[in-house]
Amino acid sequence: MFIGDVFGRPGRLALSHYVPSIVNSEDIDFVIANGENAAGGFGITEKTAKEIFDSGVRVITTGNHVWDKKEAVELITRNDRLLRPINYPPSVPGFGSGIYNFGNGMRIGVINLSGRVFMGYMDCPFRAVAPVIVEMRKETNLIVVDVHGEATSEKLCLGYYMDGRVSAVLGTHTHVQTADEKILPKGTAYITDVGMTGPEDSIIGVKKEQILEKFLNQIPMRYEVAKGASLFCAVIVDVDDTNGLATGIKRVTLKYPQ
Repeated sequence: MFIGDVFGRPGRLALSHYVPSIVNSEDIDFVIANGENAAGGFGITEKTAKEIFDSGVRVITTGNHVWDKKEAVELITRNDRLLRPINYPPSVPGFGSGIYNFGNGMRIGVINLSGRVFMGYMDCPFRAVAPVIVEMRKETNLIVVDVHGEATSEKLCLGYYMDGRVSAVLGTHTHVQTADEKILPKGTAYITDVGMTGPEDSIIGVKKEQILEKFLNQIPMRYEVAKGASLFCAVIVDVDDTNGLATGIKRVTLKYPQ
């Protein structure tokens, strides 16, 4: 199971509530979550990362907000289960990918990748990910890629680019779950955006009044996490462990009242 962008405390509470029960009911082997907005909606800290791991998540991916909290630099340097996009420059600290053990001697590769369209200056995601896939496939054919990006076209291009070489290409960043989950022609599960695990009555997690004011007046302000009921957004991917190709993908959308 892959869980969409965990936003602030409301998202962390929904995550902790639902992960254990879904793992049991759906017989989930491995859980990944994007946590770049876990701490107050912007960034991640050791405390919030621990909450996510304690819920049953094995690997946390991130994106463009990964450095918003200063302590993340040191944290990400020493924790290989907390990933940052692999296509940051080579000198950037931390891990962009990893291979992890689970179950009866099984191994799964996880790659964190950032898009470039409307996302700032990053190395080419296509060129960055290709050699990583080659090296991973020497050890496992189960590979999941988080593509943290803004543009649907870029995410879909990356999906087709990796089709048949990875198990799943799952989009994050826009905080809105898309209804285009599918198995691509060569066997890779794909969705443009998994969605957000965070406050429902909000604008992508933030108090809606603040976002509206910003659009109306164009004056910078400090955004705050919205309150109230949360959505839990995720996808569950079924994979054939003999060849690493996906056999199914389904969206999960649940409401957590607070």
